[in-house]
Amino acid sequence: MNANQSVNFEKATFGTGCFWCTEAMYNSLDGVISAISGYEGGQNPNPTYKEVCTGTTGHAECVEVTYDPAKITYQELLQAFFRSHDPTTLNRQGADVGTQYRSVIFYHNDEQKQLAETAKAELNKAGAYDRPIVTEISPASTFYEAEAYHQNYFAKNPDQGYCAFVIAPKLDKFRKVFKEKLKPQTTEA
Repeated sequence: MNANQSVNFEKATFGTGCFWCTEAMYNSLDGVISAISGYEGGQNPNPTYKEVCTGTTGHAECVEVTYDPAKITYQELLQAFFRSHDPTTLNRQGADVGTQYRSVIFYHNDEQKQLAETAKAELNKAGAYDRPIVTEISPASTFYEAEAYHQNYFAKNPDQGYCAFVIAPKLDKFRKVFKEKLKPQTTEA
């Protein structure tokens, strides 16, 4: 890239239940610069994981994605969102139950809002799921980065029980569906 070119990265924020899964999934996509686990959509400033887990702060576990729209589009990020979890279960993903695990898209501008609403409506109209999609679509508010030990959790703890038995199979399935959009694998000599 020469000095006259500028990179225009954009942000997208998604909640699909446990942020460890969401972060690992988005970090695997080519064009995603970073995926940071955190909390959004609640009323308490600077919430902690312990507070969010009570379900009383209003925050959702989510991931703030910084991406290069020249490599991956917001529509492709939405496809990943809808294919990676069950958007028909209210305040629940698998064994994780509570408002902090809700399916949510926090939009950062009017275009994201329109694209998210259109995707949700089209999937419902097409009968893509057995039940109606309950994904919340809300304006982005303050994103609070989760504690350091939550960042890159799956990459740092692949043999931990939840990672090995929940995240790894989910990520393997995701990688098969989105194989054309994955970051190039580095090979070690």
